[in-house]
Amino acid sequence: MRYATSYHAPVLCKAVIEGLVTDPAGCYVDATLGGGGHTAALLDALAPGGRVVGIDQDPEALAAVRERLAPEIARGRLVLCEGNFADLEALLAGAGIERVDGVLADLGVSSHQLDEAGRGFSFQGEGPLDMRMNPRTGISAETVVNAWDEVALRHVLRAYGEEPRAAKIARAIVAARPLTTTKELARVVRGVVPDREAMKTLARVFQGIRIAVNGELEALEQLLAAAARVVRPGGRLAIISYHSLEDRRVKRMLRYGNLSGEPVRDLYGNLLSPWRERTRRPLTASEEEVAANPRARSARLRIAERTPDA
Repeated sequence: MRYATSYHAPVLCKAVIEGLVTDPAGCYVDATLGGGGHTAALLDALAPGGRVVGIDQDPEALAAVRERLAPEIARGRLVLCEGNFADLEALLAGAGIERVDGVLADLGVSSHQLDEAGRGFSFQGEGPLDMRMNPRTGISAETVVNAWDEVALRHVLRAYGEEPRAAKIARAIVAARPLTTTKELARVVRGVVPDREAMKTLARVFQGIRIAVNGELEALEQLLAAAARVVRPGGRLAIISYHSLEDRRVKRMLRYGNLSGEPVRDLYGNLLSPWRERTRRPLTASEEEVAANPRARSARLRIAERTPDA
């Protein structure tokens, strides 16, 4: 837990660095800056001439890293960009960078976001129904919960939360409106599911609403497409996912080069893909890491290498 702070503990840090860095003097992107743990580890692993571009849409994360890694920013080894990783190419272009040696994305919600009740990500605290990664833009969870119709809510819970009781919960939410806090929403959900299943159900419900609020799956798909254009041949892409909706997309793109999961081959039977898998099976956290950081339990790391340009 060398790179952990009170803001966030980076998961699978050693595996990420070992799998991502191919050129110690290269330029790498941490597309989910968070508390700066992975970025700090990258900077330590790189030569003095190596650089990291840190991207985050959360102004609180950027402020924390500006303070934590101020000397690296001053030396020009770390460049910070505020924005959504869906806009990877534009953000890099704004920093005067066209191609990089590797891209990392940790798709999890940071510990700070979960622990800060005012952000509205957790059902275990009392806070406003917000859930926006960037609290300065976009719709909030309160809008989804109170303004979307029952059909749309059911779709969110089923498609993004993979919740088997989506219809029942959506009806209950509509009947209980207006809801303004995480505790109020949690109370409604608890009222329609068995006590023994309440925690897992709440996790799925909050996940579904959060994904809808932030357009997370669409952003991930855009990132995966852009990474193939900005990572130079021989460079790496490392993605840490936390649930099947994310991991399925990452697996298909890194294995087949597309989101359909169907291999495309040339006349000689060679797979046509911008990526070559480095991890056939996802890497997971050790028992020791999970004991120190329980949020690492569901993390799945996949790494691929950029194939030569055609």
